[in-house]
Amino acid sequence: MIIGVLKEPEHETRVAVLPEHIAAYQKRNLSIRIEAGAGSAAWASDAAYTAAGATVSSRTDILAAADILLSIHLLTTADLAIVRPGTVLLGVFQPLYHITAMAELAAKGITVFSMDMIPRTTRAQSMDVLSSQANIAGYKAVLLAAGLLPHYFPMFMTAAGSIPPARVLILGAGVAGLQAIATAKRLGAVVEVFDTRPAVKEEVMSLGARFVEVEGAADAAAAGGYAVEQSQDFQQRQQARIAESVAKADIVITTAQIPGKKAPLLVSTAMVESMRAGSVIIDIAAATGGNTPLTQNDATIEHQGVRIVGASNLAGTLPSDASKLYGKNILNFLPLVTTAEGQLNLNFADDIVKGSCITHGGELIHDKTKSLATSQLPVGAAQ
Repeated sequence: MIIGVLKEPEHETRVAVLPEHIAAYQKRNLSIRIEAGAGSAAWASDAAYTAAGATVSSRTDILAAADILLSIHLLTTADLAIVRPGTVLLGVFQPLYHITAMAELAAKGITVFSMDMIPRTTRAQSMDVLSSQANIAGYKAVLLAAGLLPHYFPMFMTAAGSIPPARVLILGAGVAGLQAIATAKRLGAVVEVFDTRPAVKEEVMSLGARFVEVEGAADAAAAGGYAVEQSQDFQQRQQARIAESVAKADIVITTAQIPGKKAPLLVSTAMVESMRAGSVIIDIAAATGGNTPLTQNDATIEHQGVRIVGASNLAGTLPSDASKLYGKNILNFLPLVTTAEGQLNLNFADDIVKGSCITHGGELIHDKTKSLATSQLPVGAAQ
């Protein structure tokens, strides 16, 4: 069976497979074809892939020949004109935000697995792309903020006077938020953290940060590790409590997202305007609208002396390690859909396979994606 690895769009530096991963594919009797230049932005040359045992080929040849296509981003319309029906496409496609694209892939007869939809269970941890990439994002968010802040991070006591430590507020204590806490603390900052899930308080405090509590949050226990929408009353009390912390912060790092919905607005324009000149906001949720109304994805703006960075692909700023981890996530997933002899084996009785498969057999089969498609697609559109 042929595994095809595609070069990502110009803005993306990561790649789905590195030369160091090739041996693991060969052990499973899988032949790897890499698009020329696919790994260049991640410091993996075509020569390194060839030396590892992969075949470097053109995009057209790979699209036409591959049984499984590995990528990060969705294929283009031109790509879909070449891909054979029945091909398996594996990547990070955010299907809940790309309903029409998923319906088109289904109509083409392509089987789509989206790694960001893998259930967040103990068994699936080694395949959890969201966690592996969010870990990098949390780390880089703090370093980016430190580079933009016109102050030290740690406290300094010098003959010329004392410098107080930077105050960092982190909104969201998921994987990105927890890594941001650890990194900010290592740099010497005073860190406060807000999250709607009281269960994360112990983790936050174990890292040396202060947990900002707002009582009455909706229980997220049944959401599979994801955030949930909160009541209007809770949101109002949340906003008031966050406003107090934002006004005192030098840096705010926002990470809050809800699958299939626009990112919640946690930091209002008025809150931004309450911050001191020179303060920095790093908005990791920029791709889904951002946690501030001023956020612009993949852009840095300044509003009344506060810089707001819309940073939706911080993992891509560490392309070698991000690709290494992403590639390992895929390698851990493939045994669930292929045999040791290199044959396709889709076992939909497996909760991970079922939970991550979006389209198969010409239909949308992922329950939530299918439900959204039914409500959003125009009459007569492919379903």
